[in-house]
Amino acid sequence: MDEFEHIENERNRDKNEVLSKSIRAGKRTYFFDLKTSKNNEFYLTITESKRRYNESDGTFFYEKHKLFLVEEDLESFHAELGKMIEFIQNNPHLTEQSQNKDSDYKIDYE
Repeated sequence: MDEFEHIENERNRDKNEVLSKSIRAGKRTYFFDLKTSKNNEFYLTITESKRRYNESDGTFFYEKHKLFLVEEDLESFHAELGKMIEFIQNNPHLTEQSQNKDSDYKIDYE
């Protein structure tokens, strides 16, 4: 659990936050936040945050996209994500093909 920030302070505990982890990936930051619902069930929020520039007023802002996963869906989500990651690692050549619009191939990862 060393790699996660265990939520201890009173402010975050009020929001039912249990664990938090952030990952910087180039121009993006991903936040993984484990929380508990009012029913005392876990749910995970995954947030992608990208810094953007507003040309009209010359300021920066953060564009965010959020995914909520309830406890009952975590196992199937994990399994499918694992399959996708394994497929990507085993098929690096398809990246080039997918960028070629004239390419005709079928992806079957199962």
